Amino acid sequence: MIKHTVSRRDLLKGAALSAVALPLAGVSTRSDAAISSLPLTVAPSTAEDAWRGLKAGVASYTLRKLPLDAAIKAIQRLGLNYVSIKDFHLPLKSTADERKAVAQKFKDAGITPLSCGNITMTGEEANIRNAFEYARDAGIPTIVCSPDPNSMPILDRMVKEFNIKLAIHNHGPEDKKFPSPHDVWKAIEKYDERIGFCIDVGHTARAGVDPAAAIKQYRSRLYDLHFKDINSTAPNGGTIEGGRGVLNLKSILAATLSIEFKYLFSFEYEKDGDDPVPGLAETIGYTRGLLAGMGGV
Repeated sequence: MIKHTVSRRDLLKGAALSAVALPLAGVSTRSDAAISSLPLTVAPSTAEDAWRGLKAGVASYTLRKLPLDAAIKAIQRLGLNYVSIKDFHLPLKSTADERKAVAQKFKDAGITPLSCGNITMTGEEANIRNAFEYARDAGIPTIVCSPDPNSMPILDRMVKEFNIKLAIHNHGPEDKKFPSPHDVWKAIEKYDERIGFCIDVGHTARAGVDPAAAIKQYRSRLYDLHFKDINSTAPNGGTIEGGRGVLNLKSILAATLSIEFKYLFSFEYEKDGDDPVPGLAETIGYTRGLLAGMGGV
């Protein structure tokens, strides 16, 4: 889990791509005007080989302090084509028409919603059903969630009724329900295969588990992935710009490519909530640099 030594070739490629994000530094992302005035900083990922087949997107929690339209513009300018919608941008108490409208707004901008969440689910059936109806109305195939462990029989019925996948999100050592992917597996292994994982690589490492190994181990039910770097694997470790932290991002990418991951590869950058775009852009650039320098996997 400790950061790898990057070859000179990888470092140069990563640095070159990360450098395109630097003009964003110091620019506020709090308004539409600020975002629309920025130069294009990351080349749009129109070619699949730019991401080696990964569906690279962003967890909109990253952009939680931006209104919907500004968040969409930021995602466009970062060259990402997929999103996991957080309730900051589509409230859980919205109507069916509102849900359809927001999903369509993303699609009209060239951004496909592949998941929503993270959604905390209680053990009450009405609460769980609302989350499934929310995803159904928006046309979203996967719910990233943190459910009550005792609700698994209800979740099992719901995934069959709605044919929507669940990706249970592990949240590290402070999470008393699902600290690591291993804890998720213990809860879900006897239930429908549509109940699976959202492996958060940072929280997984803080829980003392190798993210790359977990990705390979649980590949058959891995339906979402939160990709980031962290400044420490200690319990109090936090998100940092990609390449500046302690995670072996190259091994995580290699594991993800090796399983031919077809679901959302989601950048989640919790740091700098008031102004997340510069750090997010740097992380995206660094990741693309690593991918470009990896060769065959």
